[in-house]
Amino acid sequence: MAKSTQATANRPRPVMKNKDDETLLKELFIEELRDIYWAEKHLTKVMPRLLKAATSPQLAHAFEQHLMQTMEQITRVELAFEMLELHPRASKCEAMEGLAKECQQMLQDMPKGSSALDAGLIICAQKIEHYEIASYGSLVQLAKTMGRNDLANMLHLNLVEEKETDELLTELAVSGINLDAVHEEGQ
Repeated sequence: MAKSTQATANRPRPVMKNKDDETLLKELFIEELRDIYWAEKHLTKVMPRLLKAATSPQLAHAFEQHLMQTMEQITRVELAFEMLELHPRASKCEAMEGLAKECQQMLQDMPKGSSALDAGLIICAQKIEHYEIASYGSLVQLAKTMGRNDLANMLHLNLVEEKETDELLTELAVSGINLDAVHEEGQ
């Protein structure tokens, strides 16, 4: 039984194609690329609000740096479209829109100028980072599966940057912001 399953797993699988002779996997890749393109562009509208609300200079600097990185990531995604001989086009990302709404709610709910707000901003930003990490990780693997190592290598740069930002946010939280917030009085 196990031998039969292993033989089946090692057998090349037929590539599913649609009517235009494009693989369904490539279609999925393109749709996910459009999704992250919208998400990154939307993030350029959200990040300045987070930056402005941050009271920690280190957190504000991290948001400022990530905003600049996001602009570079958008350029890489646009280049990925060009490599696929497609015009860059965004598809609304419901997940990023929801995460942005959570950030807006955090800005309304937490006292301005508090370390607790900074802690909340880190939570919001890390949720965004985790979404981006999942998106870029998936895109990299799909590109490799399609035999497009050129795309995989370029999008991997975005993935690495997202992971680094996530680690930086964690470091800011545990090295001071969360500790400062624990001493603040509630309402």
